[in-house]
Amino acid sequence: MLKKGYIVILILFLSAISLKGQQLPLYSQYMMNSFLLNPAVAGHDGFTTINLTAREQWVGFENSPRTIALSGTTRLLRQSPIDRSRNVRRRPASMSRSGNVGLGAYIYNDKNGLIDRTGFQATYSYHITMDRNKQLSFGVSLTGFQLKIDDRNLNLYDDNDPLLNSSQNALYVPDANLGVYYRETEFYLGLSVAQLMESALKFGSDGFQDYKMERHFYLMGGLGIFLDEVTIEPSLLMQSTLRGMPHFDINARVYYMDDYWAGLSYRTSGALVMMGGVRVDRLYFGYAFDYTLSSIRKHSFGSHEIMVSMKFGDSARRYRWLNRY
Repeated sequence: MLKKGYIVILILFLSAISLKGQQLPLYSQYMMNSFLLNPAVAGHDGFTTINLTAREQWVGFENSPRTIALSGTTRLLRQSPIDRSRNVRRRPASMSRSGNVGLGAYIYNDKNGLIDRTGFQATYSYHITMDRNKQLSFGVSLTGFQLKIDDRNLNLYDDNDPLLNSSQNALYVPDANLGVYYRETEFYLGLSVAQLMESALKFGSDGFQDYKMERHFYLMGGLGIFLDEVTIEPSLLMQSTLRGMPHFDINARVYYMDDYWAGLSYRTSGALVMMGGVRVDRLYFGYAFDYTLSSIRKHSFGSHEIMVSMKFGDSARRYRWLNRY
């Protein structure tokens, strides 16, 4: 029966991704858009940022994992009491905005074999200035995704299978994320949890109470070493679930005049990542290549990730320690 086939696919999907840490989309350049992993990052630097990331994993394999993500963040900054553009008949600028609130949104499509997932995230963050160069941020996100099975490549034993022909042949999974993020001149540290409610999977009217989305934990930290026009930034990401072993990304990046960067990352799950990028005015371009260290490398041309981003905001809001993208 095809219904049993669906269940088997779901079991294999959940087992594989919980072991490899890919129940959620995987990103190699997450440190350049940490909002993808931590909702507290939304608006932390005072800019409005739009980011597009496209990733193709294990090139050479048929139906290999592919991800595309679009995110945006902003900060509701305090308005200046001086508005030179207004005339005498205009009302004064509102001072009701405190400047502490950040907002963010994130949509993605993640395709892995026969599994096709489209998700979204809506985020609220709150930033507390502790000192001139210190900031503590909190964030919460409402999330959800639709999980579908691409039946175009299935070999059907029964074309009239009731599950396949049902109008409710997709999974709809709501959830939430939480995060906290601390930033100062030469150091940052963030902790977040995704899929907080560990929502159970329901396919149509059937529930699979034994199959839940795993709660994921992310701990990230980094240190900036400023040397005139060159900045060196070692960083670390730990990601884990309650039942799985933690995985680490050990990173080192070098910036030149904030316009060029290059870096290396070692992923303990079995990959070496090379990355680089350039800034052109408000546009940021980044590229990462993952070289798999496992036996998969014999059959794959690696993984490729491209990032394009745009930042908007008054240059007076920039601080050297917040200008890291």
